[in-house]
Amino acid sequence: MRILLDQNTPVPLRDALVAHQDETAYERGWAELSNGDLIAQAESAGFDILITSDQNIPYQQNWAGRTLGLLVLSTNDWTRIRRFQARIVEAVNRMQRGICIRLDVPRKN
Repeated sequence: MRILLDQNTPVPLRDALVAHQDETAYERGWAELSNGDLIAQAESAGFDILITSDQNIPYQQNWAGRTLGLLVLSTNDWTRIRRFQARIVEAVNRMQRGICIRLDVPRKN
């Protein structure tokens, strides 16, 4: 799967996504795009999934008919995400286009 890591997603997460092709919004030159424009660019570029910790995206955007899946992490705190990487990878592997999933990253394992 082609995965786009939003500007607020810790880049080291990509090390856990080795089975997938990933890029960051920054690498694509999309770091300053609004959420709607970012989603449109990601869909146009053929990405399958956007991973973000922006809690507002699901409420700001209509996901009906989208070709992009959205995985919303409850935090962008790398110390928490690092301990939870296996579950994030499991969620990514189950993701489908047009689906929005919120994944709670607990404070403790």
